[in-house]
Amino acid sequence: MRSSGASRPGPVLRSVPRVRGATAERGNVAINTAVVFPMVLLIALLLLMAGRMVLAQGAVQSAANEAARSASISRTAAAAHVSASQTALSTLNNSGISCSSTTVSPGLDAFTLPLGTVGEVQVEVSCVVPLSDLGLPGAPGAREMRATGTSVLDAYRGRG
Repeated sequence: MRSSGASRPGPVLRSVPRVRGATAERGNVAINTAVVFPMVLLIALLLLMAGRMVLAQGAVQSAANEAARSASISRTAAAAHVSASQTALSTLNNSGISCSSTTVSPGLDAFTLPLGTVGEVQVEVSCVVPLSDLGLPGAPGAREMRATGTSVLDAYRGRG
């Protein structure tokens, strides 16, 4: 019989084998974040720049088409020039695209054609879209978008 004062053997502590390289993995998350985050940010900025350019090109094309239509229903070449310019500028303003400079060049040679002859009015719209506010390294500061719209001038409409 054992005496009550006898000590029992305690739990055996065994050493847990170390996994090789466990201490080397400690800083990987920080390094991966430091490398991957700027790349993801760069890709996001590139997508933003591409989206802005696509939207701007669509707005410029729409402005050119609207300006050509507006010019083609005018009675005189002078009125067509004013109408095309005003229509293109208002279309660009309504689209939400901010152009640092805008040029509207209507081709109004059809107004000199004799009555009964079909002619076309062409309007070229140019808009310089700023890209420098994106802060994308190596990106151009601005990009020029151009579009041409064409509309038929009625052959039997009086021209002044």
